[in-house]
Amino acid sequence: VTNGGKTTLTNELLKVLSNCSKISQDDYFKSDAEVATNERGFKRYDELEALEMEKMMETVQSWISQHNNCASSEDKLNIVQKRCEDTVHFLVVEGFLLYHYESLDNVFDRRYFLTVPFEECKRRRSSRVYQPPDPPGYFDGYVWPMYIKHKKEMDKVQRDIVFIDGTKPQEEILCFVYNDITKAGEST
Repeated sequence: VTNGGKTTLTNELLKVLSNCSKISQDDYFKSDAEVATNERGFKRYDELEALEMEKMMETVQSWISQHNNCASSEDKLNIVQKRCEDTVHFLVVEGFLLYHYESLDNVFDRRYFLTVPFEECKRRRSSRVYQPPDPPGYFDGYVWPMYIKHKKEMDKVQRDIVFIDGTKPQEEILCFVYNDITKAGEST
């Protein structure tokens, strides 16, 4: 959901996890001129077609390849192998349509989904400045309906997604996700 706390959580994880990198879906929006407009005149930013998903996937695959090579390449010197094998690397991929792009969704070890009710989401969104700015009625007439549509589609897919109440204190959300990630890392 827009303004659910995805970027805030990601930035906090970057502070507490060693060897952590991030890739943000927001960095892969097409130019404004390339984004289609719907019948109501709203720019269709909340759809996969507004994003350069192939480019994003290439970035994720490059990161994975770089870190897999570090950990498993037999051509590396022993000292480099030891350093890499003793270090866990984290990649946090954050965005609003991550689970709708199958190739990307298939590489995740953990999946989290922050939820925020309509009124809170609208309040948060109205306090932010976007470029280009949201036109009048954009949230009610496009953003929220697209969120509902995508959430229903996502609910049909059987994935191990952990739903988190985005209205909880940021520290509580961070603690939960951090503990979940570190427990998962211990079991692999």
